[in-house]
Amino acid sequence: MSSPASSVHTARVLLVEDDDLMRRSFAVALERYGYEVRAAADGLTGLEMFREEDFDLLILDVMLPGLDGIGLCRRVRETSLVPVLMMSARGDGLDVVAGLEAGADDYVVKPVETYVLVARMRSLLRRATYPPAADPDPGGERTAEGNLLEFGDLRIDTAGMEVFVSGRPVALAPTELKLLLEFAAHPGVVLERHTLLRDVWDYGWDGDSRVVDLCVQRLRRKLGRDRIETVRGFGYKLRR
Repeated sequence: MSSPASSVHTARVLLVEDDDLMRRSFAVALERYGYEVRAAADGLTGLEMFREEDFDLLILDVMLPGLDGIGLCRRVRETSLVPVLMMSARGDGLDVVAGLEAGADDYVVKPVETYVLVARMRSLLRRATYPPAADPDPGGERTAEGNLLEFGDLRIDTAGMEVFVSGRPVALAPTELKLLLEFAAHPGVVLERHTLLRDVWDYGWDGDSRVVDLCVQRLRRKLGRDRIETVRGFGYKLRR
């Protein structure tokens, strides 16, 4: 069996956690998995570090002094699409929803085992580094080059990983882009939430469907509210 560090690509991670013991424990554990970790004990320090350095992934605790994790996530999303993983001590609380609405890609509930945290990190990093190309059915029109999908005024360049609405570029976070590509691969087909959790979020087990619902909401705000249709009791589909 290989060592943890040998199984992942090195990535720079910003960990913002106010509990000293937990912050040190997470940092040491993640470094053993091969990540380069920078840590901050409060939101304002974390924001300053984010602005001064380049990171591949942010891990933000919800409850932080000065500037909480939700506020920090909002500030990050003003300028960056870097993957954000929220940590919450209340898995069924409003802070989870608020964090996802602020632009976080996923969340874990504390206490969390290191292998679970690393699994969620790997999934986010794969989305950010290697977004998949969609392979739609005839419901979406392709150009001769085969890399431009068109659904009305929605255009998706699967080679350049760019999205346009009425010719205007739309910035999507990695998870939002992967979700859109999943819809574009099956236009007009209802995709159930558990299917999206498996294929977009890489959950090998039943996950929290709120991450799907809130990511769909963010896509609708960016692409138009009527673009993705809700099929009550089943899931969502992209209008042809």
